Amino acid sequence: MAEAQFEPSSSSSSSFSDESLYLYCLLTLYLIGPPTLIALQFIQAPYGRHRRSGWGPTIPPWLAWFLMESPTVFFSLLIYSFGQFALSFQSLSLLSVFLLHYIHRTCIYPLRLRRRNTKTASAFPISVAAMAFAFNLLNSYVQSRWISHYADYGAEGRWFWWRFAAGLAVFLAGMVVNVTSDLTLVRLKAEGGGYKIPKGGMFELVSCPNYLGEMVEWLGWAIMSWSWAGLGFFLYTCSNLVPRAIGNHKWYLEKFKEDYPSHRKAIIPYFC
Repeated sequence: MAEAQFEPSSSSSSSFSDESLYLYCLLTLYLIGPPTLIALQFIQAPYGRHRRSGWGPTIPPWLAWFLMESPTVFFSLLIYSFGQFALSFQSLSLLSVFLLHYIHRTCIYPLRLRRRNTKTASAFPISVAAMAFAFNLLNSYVQSRWISHYADYGAEGRWFWWRFAAGLAVFLAGMVVNVTSDLTLVRLKAEGGGYKIPKGGMFELVSCPNYLGEMVEWLGWAIMSWSWAGLGFFLYTCSNLVPRAIGNHKWYLEKFKEDYPSHRKAIIPYFC
């Protein structure tokens, strides 16, 4: 991973404060992963098929997704604008890929939910949305501050673009799986009649290809950014989505029993 080119702390108190804030936030991104992984072995986040009472007031799912994902767009752009490399082509290329995912997740996906699923969707707890909002604030700061200010593009030369191309290919492959799988699930919910067995595409191999696709996306991001920030985001994504996928897989098996395809895994084809 590339080393951060932090400004010397002795130059000014503001430089020191910014360096310290970034390092603490980066460390936090790594520290919250293991507790999340452990906690989700016992508690499924109470939304979607795992919805249950006792988590406080709720809002429509489309609104929850818009609100909790919104920092990834507005806060990322705000933080990015203060970076010393904000006008760098390399930095702008990375930002564009990051926003490609999150403009879809913040704007397009909620609109699809609202248009096709308003009557059948279960409510989304505000408490869960607030936790996701807080994480997205943290992660948006870490990722945007790295690519706009602390990355050392000058020392990488052509290596940056070779790595960017490889990571982008991985990212786009994951995004295709993520988006098409979400479309399948949204369509099934819009049909009414309760939950059904999803079929087609990567659903033939795993129960949660939407989560698999998102993990692959952020693996591609880690390759592109080649940084501790990108790696931390990928690892946290895995710690959050793998237990969720396993929980969803068990739910499918319990609900549909012998009707559910026995060869499907939870999230990683032929393995898990």
